[in-house]
Amino acid sequence: MKYLLDTHAFLYYFEDSDKLSETAANIIEDADTQKYVSIASLWEFAVKYSTGKLRFEGGLSHLCEIIKKNGFTILPIMQRYLTGIIELPFIHRDPFDRLLIATAKADGMIILTVDENIQKYDVPYIW
Repeated sequence: MKYLLDTHAFLYYFEDSDKLSETAANIIEDADTQKYVSIASLWEFAVKYSTGKLRFEGGLSHLCEIIKKNGFTILPIMQRYLTGIIELPFIHRDPFDRLLIATAKADGMIILTVDENIQKYDVPYIW
């Protein structure tokens, strides 16, 4: 299975937070799963980190390093994802979430997220 982690999901995992569900943790730790992080999530992290809304020891460079060391694939933004955004119903306005939804739909992924707004879309999710 292929899983796309929402920004909070991989941050919770790398911070060893008890906010990460046991189900999500088991999926992330399963060596047989393909785990993906969108560059959009890293962009979201960078914006929130620069404004002080997020803290992460070592910042963006360290985060990217541990993402790769833990076997996650960082996905670029592809044209087919942007086309998918256009086709989504306008349930909520968060551009990062909308890109994650379109990415998951285009590539047949399950999103690991607790975000109730994402869960309103026709996209598979687990938490």
